Amino acid sequence: MFISFEGLDGCGKTTQAAMLAAALELEGRTVVRVREPGGTPIGERIRELLLDGDSVIGGAAEALLYAAARAQLVDQVILPALARGEVVVADRFIDSSLAYQGVARGLGLEQVLQANELATGGLMPDITLLLELPPELAAARRGDTPPDRIESESDGFHAAVAEGFAAAAARFPERIHVVDASGPPRAVLARVREAANL
Repeated sequence: MFISFEGLDGCGKTTQAAMLAAALELEGRTVVRVREPGGTPIGERIRELLLDGDSVIGGAAEALLYAAARAQLVDQVILPALARGEVVVADRFIDSSLAYQGVARGLGLEQVLQANELATGGLMPDITLLLELPPELAAARRGDTPPDRIESESDGFHAAVAEGFAAAAARFPERIHVVDASGPPRAVLARVREAANL
């Protein structure tokens, strides 16, 4: 099974991915956790470039760099884990590219989807959990850590990302489950498990 977590920076994806993975492991499942961009030596190098606040990257180049990191992660980590019958829990996957580059960068949902279908060989998560939180609350949750290149974007950009996630959820309603990410992490985890039927 392949499960991905999506949402705005600060919505709690990383926390929920870790909590779900731990819960599934306690139930006897073998879980592989991955993050995007990253998860492989090449992916981590691409991550550094993409998130570096000094990098000036055009929208198309940004989309293709994310797709390249994703291609490597699928080939090296995700497909082998799925072939072994393991559960893969991803902190971001294709829907982030649809929201951030397809909508917020204005490249178009379908164009970005096509590029990523090439990168992943058409692999999609079985379940995507979209953690929904208003942009201002997500920004407040990020705390005092210095923002990366994407987090430093304008409020208007992050509002467009939220619209992008809503568009992805409308495009893939059978796969994407919207979960209220407000409240304590354990309450959110209960909603996550209910939405995913896990």
